[in-house]
Amino acid sequence: MTTHAARILYCHCAFARVVPPEVKAAVLTGLSEADVEFDAVPDLCEMAARGDARLRELAADGPLKIAACYPRAVKWLFAAAGAELPERAVRVWNMRVEPAAAVIDGLLDRDGSAGDAPVAGRSL
Repeated sequence: MTTHAARILYCHCAFARVVPPEVKAAVLTGLSEADVEFDAVPDLCEMAARGDARLRELAADGPLKIAACYPRAVKWLFAAAGAELPERAVRVWNMRVEPAAAVIDGLLDRDGSAGDAPVAGRSL
């Protein structure tokens, strides 16, 4: 059985404005400087409100790491768009409360948690 690397999803949280701007900027810069492939979306809330099919594609595409806000809210947003997230293959880093360095380290597997098992406080 072959496993593939988790896809990284970055939410800019453009409309809710609950994430400190300096944290969003630092995480986006960190991902860009790491030269890794990632998906960046303007706002998961807005995508869910529109029922954006891209959320279903992201949820179905295997392991997923998400930099956004509240993990429970992210889970609900995907569900509202008809995109159930597989609990054991999704991790959410809460940019609202976690330092940018911790978010970047987690997304890039620098925090020693490269497995796909959820981490308390960060999982869905």
